[in-house]
Amino acid sequence: MKRALITLWLVLSAAAPARAEDGYDLWLRYRPVTDAARLAEYRAAVTQLVVDGDSPTLRAARDELRTGLRGLLGADVPLSASATRDGAVIVGTPASSRTIGALGLGDALRAVGREGYVVRATRVGGRRAIVVAANSDVGALYGAFRFLRQLQTYGTLANLAVASAPKIQLRLLNHWDNLNRSVERGYAGHSLWAWDTLPDASNPRYRDYARANASIGINGAVLTNVNANARILTPEYLAKVAALANVFRPYGVRVYLTARFSAPIEIGGLKTADPLDPAVRAWWKAKIDSIYALIPDFGGFTVKANSEGQPGPQDYHRTHADGANMFAEALAPHGGVVMWRAFVYSNEVPVDRVKQAYTEFKPLDGQFRDNAFVQVKNGPLDFQPREPFSPLFGAMPKTPLMMEFQVTKEYLGQDTHLVYLGQEFEEVLRSDTWAKGKGSTVAKVIDGSLHGYARTGIAGVSNIGDDRNWTGSQFNQANWYAYGRLAWDPEMSASDIADDWLRMTFTNDPSFVRAVKAMMKTSREAVVNYMTPLGLAHIMATGHHYGPGPWVGGPNTRMRADQTPTYFHRADSLGLGFDRTATGSNALEQYAPPIRARWGNQRTVPDSVLLWFHHVGWTERLPATHGRPLWDELVARYNAGVDSVRAMQRTWDAQRGKVDDERFRDVQSFLAIQEKEARWWRDAALTYFQSFSHLPIPARYEQPAHPLQYYLQVRCPANRDKPRCDNVP
Repeated sequence: MKRALITLWLVLSAAAPARAEDGYDLWLRYRPVTDAARLAEYRAAVTQLVVDGDSPTLRAARDELRTGLRGLLGADVPLSASATRDGAVIVGTPASSRTIGALGLGDALRAVGREGYVVRATRVGGRRAIVVAANSDVGALYGAFRFLRQLQTYGTLANLAVASAPKIQLRLLNHWDNLNRSVERGYAGHSLWAWDTLPDASNPRYRDYARANASIGINGAVLTNVNANARILTPEYLAKVAALANVFRPYGVRVYLTARFSAPIEIGGLKTADPLDPAVRAWWKAKIDSIYALIPDFGGFTVKANSEGQPGPQDYHRTHADGANMFAEALAPHGGVVMWRAFVYSNEVPVDRVKQAYTEFKPLDGQFRDNAFVQVKNGPLDFQPREPFSPLFGAMPKTPLMMEFQVTKEYLGQDTHLVYLGQEFEEVLRSDTWAKGKGSTVAKVIDGSLHGYARTGIAGVSNIGDDRNWTGSQFNQANWYAYGRLAWDPEMSASDIADDWLRMTFTNDPSFVRAVKAMMKTSREAVVNYMTPLGLAHIMATGHHYGPGPWVGGPNTRMRADQTPTYFHRADSLGLGFDRTATGSNALEQYAPPIRARWGNQRTVPDSVLLWFHHVGWTERLPATHGRPLWDELVARYNAGVDSVRAMQRTWDAQRGKVDDERFRDVQSFLAIQEKEARWWRDAALTYFQSFSHLPIPARYEQPAHPLQYYLQVRCPANRDKPRCDNVP
């Protein structure tokens, strides 16, 4: 009888029209389980909820479990003070729960450390139970989300035995949010932080933001733009920051800020910001003490200095280490850290811009205090669709390096184009630095295992705004999700992460998951092909970086050479690409010898970095171009990118009826824009490069819709955070 009722409930649920969804729930959609066998299993295994302890964090775990289980199982799961029957879910720590303390989990809990958790099917007092145990309340919260994920993805509860711990200590989102609520490189609306109404009014989205981060293990948020505003350090704004910290704290999310190096002058009344000046050091110490008086668990500062016009220690003939150590010294008594960005972009035009970070920071290895990180972008340039890993990874064994990924898609179609960055993150993390021989991956650098870093960290530039769906488009949510999961475990599979995200965000329908996951896995390669194939980089339109602009640069522009696409692609009548071997800028020298040997030889260099390291003749045939002339391979890649987007459209169109209409149409409309703009990219780039190669586009390919002059006249509005371009064909 019970099974018949379940079946009837499922039939009625399936027959009812799917309610409209707008993406606000992210991957925390607790919709009814539609698999009858799984639902029966879950209802038998989950009959009561026991959360031992009453801290704000354990209350958050209890509330999340009650909400999640009600939604998934279709009925409230009663709270109980103890396990009184089969099916208790018991949550807590040995300190909060005598039951958990008596289960003999000591070895398992020691293995997962402070933030890890154990989720295990077991027996308590002879009754079947599921235990979510941890050494800390926040670990128990993470375990609660992990248990809910098991149900959301239709995993079995039989013999459930999960133990997990983060491999990286600091797992942060960097919000490039300004105090006027604009977001630099943000494509999802305004900043979440309503500074004008804080600290008095609190938006429910603050809590939901913290919930989402906790569900994937993110434990810190840098609230402000790296191009910092000193006002954030004034008492008025620090009170607002404290209000946000109070909301985030139960979810294990600590707040951090960006520090403007010249703040002692701008808000402190000093005449200098010299990091070795005693008065400057005293000012920062007093300021930091005052922050901790308001926010006892304040995390510390991210600092951008002497880059793109930002002030820094070099203004006073001091080093980056001098600047970072000033902050580190003042933060150390409170347990805070400083994260000093290695993205340096000096006032002088260099021989090769991609060499700057290594050139400036490698000699400083070992000169930074213990609580100072050097935060390094994944590549040596600037978040391109593809670039080699930064040579700093593996080159600073005495200085903890933090990875900086971009979760927002500044150079990858911004909010419009569907690009699953999990593939990019995985590619970078698995790259081998050869710093200590084969297997010295970037992941092992940043998790501390390669060099024995005592502190470890990772940062992702946020793609979150106040758009209802948080990230501008539905599939951009997957990049936030993938970043968090890989920050927890940088050796995870991007494919497995996509599988979980699709099941939690859309549906467990196997045909949907299989097809759309395949689409997601090819999406990053698609954008590389129709934007910057074969190792090209930074050929986007200048300023907003939306759409193609390979023609920008040369003697007729007032811009710095290394701000222009022509600087990076070096197209001429002979060929294409930037020679970074010993015969060119020799940036290749910054990598380990096995990498230099492979990438420096045109016969062995991977196609992914061919034009990054070599200037190749238009008719030259290489293994990296599959034996075809470079021009033919370039044409093939640009067309393959467009074809991939069209395949994505067909895949998504076939999912009609498997997801709610609102989100289905939303994704469909974005894919239509992407297909149009992929053609724009292909045709504009090929007609421009054709003006150098003077070679035809083979007839088997679509021919450009317009001559080059047409594409030169396409204009985009000045708003770089939401650019849309006129006359796109």
